Amino acid sequence: MSSLSIIVATDSKLGIGIDNKLPWHLPEDLAHFKRTTTGHAIIMGRKTFESIGRPLPNRRNIVVTRNHEWQHAGVEVVASLDAARALLDQELAFIIGGAEIYSQSMELANELVVTEIQQEFACDAFFPVINPLIWKETGREKHFSKEKNLHFAFVTYKKI
Repeated sequence: MSSLSIIVATDSKLGIGIDNKLPWHLPEDLAHFKRTTTGHAIIMGRKTFESIGRPLPNRRNIVVTRNHEWQHAGVEVVASLDAARALLDQELAFIIGGAEIYSQSMELANELVVTEIQQEFACDAFFPVINPLIWKETGREKHFSKEKNLHFAFVTYKKI
């Protein structure tokens, strides 16, 4: 069975997006995302894929959608998160969004890789609450973006 991790950036209220876009631009987080996911499978919902607009290079792109007609070059299309997991062998896969896929995958994942941005943004999509009875923080790297004047941390949680 593959190892399933969730990677996400959240604001101080667990906001992750607005109008199918990131409400912030944090180059350090984008670089962290690229470093962490390159060479691995990434699983996302169709709306997340459409917000990105293209398959991400050097990763196996898997898109979950209920629309059986939908397809795009360079991605594997499945109807459910279970179907996405069935495509994986022993490889590490990252769930990259959006909100519905995150909610569905919380009980399946064994690791969370969270960029916690210490500011609140206008958001209409949110990450589920991280239950401390289920998830234990195992690592935290604090950072400050001078360019964006934002405090943030790369935080790792493991399932207890």
